[in-house]
Amino acid sequence: MRARAVRLGHLLYDQPYILLALCSLFWGGNAVASRIAIGQISPMALTALRWVIPITVLGVLYRKQVRADWPVLRTRIPFLLMLGIIGLTAFNAIMYVAAYTTSAVNLTIIQGAIPVFVLLGAFVFHRTPIRNAQTVGVVVTIAGIAIVASKGDIATVLGLKFAIGDLLMLVACACYASYTVALKSRPDVSGIGLFTVLATIAGSMAAPLYGVELAAGQSYWPTPIGWCVVLYVGLFPSLFAQIFYMRGIELIGPGRAGIFVNLVPVFGSALSVLILGEPFGWYQATALVLVLGGIAWAQRR
Repeated sequence: MRARAVRLGHLLYDQPYILLALCSLFWGGNAVASRIAIGQISPMALTALRWVIPITVLGVLYRKQVRADWPVLRTRIPFLLMLGIIGLTAFNAIMYVAAYTTSAVNLTIIQGAIPVFVLLGAFVFHRTPIRNAQTVGVVVTIAGIAIVASKGDIATVLGLKFAIGDLLMLVACACYASYTVALKSRPDVSGIGLFTVLATIAGSMAAPLYGVELAAGQSYWPTPIGWCVVLYVGLFPSLFAQIFYMRGIELIGPGRAGIFVNLVPVFGSALSVLILGEPFGWYQATALVLVLGGIAWAQRR
């Protein structure tokens, strides 16, 4: 039985499309977990505790790889700190706070803004040209995000009145897009060695945030459900999804692998309805179609 499980594991590890689909599923579940966490664990406690599992597992399994990569990594400490803080700590901390004032459906659909921010960031910092098809895709995607953020109310769009959670999620998306753009200048080391160090940085940088929350009297000890949330986000979005994503890139390349991130709003919306029972209105369906359609159009070549 154990030998069969090992063979199945090796077989799965060579299936990039399954791995990348699971990766998007786990990331979509992160938004659902952020809503379940409300009243069960405070935002900064979740931000800090989620990294305990990845740091422990990666530290045990890949410490030799980190040692081998360290001579190169040590020369880029400021850059690595920026990556860890912006891409891993800030993104999740802001999303967990945003979950208090917006739905999980909105959180996942708004994540469709990440490819748009990446496109704009690549143009600004790397002078990567934006083609006409990409411009159309950006406009359509932004229209979809505006619809979901305004709940389909044109007056809200014209008056620029949006839920604070939706606006915070846009800030989180900008953080993760900055992290993605910055990865173009990553050190020339193994992906798993780099992520092990970034996870350690993310956990270390989240600890002061938890300290501030604790000092302000806003923190509370996780309930049993809160610990289940920590277990989920620590194992699946923070550990397995990252490993699966790196393996997918290794097998089919970053361009084709990156397209699977577009499944996050699809999985996230479905999980929000099935698990949380959140409503899925016409404006959310319209926004989802526009966001996914805009991204697909921008990447169609």
